[in-house]
Amino acid sequence: MALTNKVLRVNLSNGTCESEATNAEWAKKYLGQRGLATKYMVEEVDPKVDALSADNKLIFATGPLTGTAAPTSGRWSVITKSPLTGAIACSNSGGFFGAEMKNAGWDMIIFEGKSDGPVYLDITNDQAELKDASNMWGKTVWETEDMLREIRGDNDIRCASIGPAGESGVLFAAVVNDKDRAAGRSGVGTVMGSKNLKAIAVRGTVGTQVGDAMKFMQAAGAAKQILADNAVTGEGLPTYGTQVLMNVINETGALPTRNANDVQFEGASKIGGEAMHEIRESDGQANLVSNNACFGCPISCARISKIDPEHFTVKGRPEYQINSGGLEYESAWSLGAATGVDDLEALTYCNFICNELGMDPISLGSTIAAAMDLYKEGAITDEDTGGMKLEFGNTKALVAIVEATGRGEGFGVEIGQGSRRMCEKYGRPELSMTVKSQEFPAYDPRGIQGMGLTYATSNRGACHLRSYTVASEVLGIPEKTDPLTPDGKAGLVKAFQDATAVVDSSGTCIFTTFALTMDDIAPMIDADLEGDWSSETLMELGERVWNLERKFNMDAGLTAADDTLPQRLLKEAAKTGPAKGKVNELDKMLPEYYELRGWTADGVPSNETLDRLKL
Repeated sequence: MALTNKVLRVNLSNGTCESEATNAEWAKKYLGQRGLATKYMVEEVDPKVDALSADNKLIFATGPLTGTAAPTSGRWSVITKSPLTGAIACSNSGGFFGAEMKNAGWDMIIFEGKSDGPVYLDITNDQAELKDASNMWGKTVWETEDMLREIRGDNDIRCASIGPAGESGVLFAAVVNDKDRAAGRSGVGTVMGSKNLKAIAVRGTVGTQVGDAMKFMQAAGAAKQILADNAVTGEGLPTYGTQVLMNVINETGALPTRNANDVQFEGASKIGGEAMHEIRESDGQANLVSNNACFGCPISCARISKIDPEHFTVKGRPEYQINSGGLEYESAWSLGAATGVDDLEALTYCNFICNELGMDPISLGSTIAAAMDLYKEGAITDEDTGGMKLEFGNTKALVAIVEATGRGEGFGVEIGQGSRRMCEKYGRPELSMTVKSQEFPAYDPRGIQGMGLTYATSNRGACHLRSYTVASEVLGIPEKTDPLTPDGKAGLVKAFQDATAVVDSSGTCIFTTFALTMDDIAPMIDADLEGDWSSETLMELGERVWNLERKFNMDAGLTAADDTLPQRLLKEAAKTGPAKGKVNELDKMLPEYYELRGWTADGVPSNETLDRLKL
């Protein structure tokens, strides 16, 4: 059985580490990772808690498939209350940390309280101890991981840590593991920093066991074959990574450009996946060095890049002339198209900085884009920015403000509060492209209608990874729907949301759903765990998780009024492309969505729905 049935509870206030049994009854209803950790949050944390107070909790969670032979079984999540949104936060990561934690024998690590000074958690199998991290405070993620390996004298440990951004209170700070994988969104790294927790180092040799090994290997093998045979997971993602989408979405007319003033970017071809393959004249190499894979992943969509040594960002700085995590579609968009910058090498450098200092590139780039809009409108001036000309397309200003934000310096302090707070401070709240205070990602809802409903109803604020209707509306997976109509999108969004909650609770990657259906995923879980884990059982579980998160948010003070979009998307029509003349028709989709969810007209889960889902 690939639940270890052990939870590590770490009280940072008194320095204790204690083992307890995983709540088996909760695991039957919520599976693991996102679902199970959210249940612990709901039961143990007041939804109205100050996210940065000692009373908030921070949960590192794996799923039942994490660390097994299931494809893409390296996933793990960080669950807490978000300081950026005030809503539930569940941020998912890959790499190797989650599998190592699982192989050390832990389903979850629950951090409580706050340490008096900087500490890190040192784990070897069932041995866990808090240790002094004073000499690591202020260090980057990259430096911290190197220091931990040297201290342990063990290159096989896996590390998750925060950088200066998490220490200085950047509200979208990330928890970074394996140097370039991250639980990136909603400020989970900020909560970690508020607790004076610098890092976790883990070595696990216990291993994992599944319920029926033969049945499990058959199901996992079948799933791997489906992934290999699929055009997206077997060819597109391995070759171009998520950057395969840059030109596709631009042609669709749904690439938010210059803070969503436009829906197409004239420089898209210069910063997309194809451009990363082009050979540079300066050194005869390409930006892309190779692809890379997380634990147990046959897709290998991650990128390893090296910056042109003659580029201004790294010239004379050999510490950045390295092979490290390259651009993903979201970071290339947020740092590039959203700001009007089409310099591939500069964007790669900014992405390195996000990894090194520990920041979410989506919120960072989107907030910089909002600042550029403020600058264009005269709401902020050179005096506010310290002489930095934050103009759309200004590459050097982009690089400078990224570095300043990560280190909490100058106008970077304002950027670090996110676009909603920044735009409100300077009197132009409408320039913040956020939902529930979280910046929306790289799909413009005027050109992809379902993504508007996805953003508006997402429990963690604007997010594409809670309901990726792009799969259907653009890629035709599992079936093609028209991206320009709101018709049928309420049911589509609900189905994607429930299915995603299952995958996030399982310990596998959402990218598998480009090829796998719930009928392919259920056999692996059923072979792994006791009980009936059919597709129907799992989809009801996903619906239960979604409603549990919704209930937490409403108890925290969010209402149906928060299920909306920036007015720019609702009132200002797309200027070019297939969606020219269209706005997002959220008003047509939202009432139908509430009805399908079994919620009241005010977006509140009805008693009947709560009873049906055993909530």
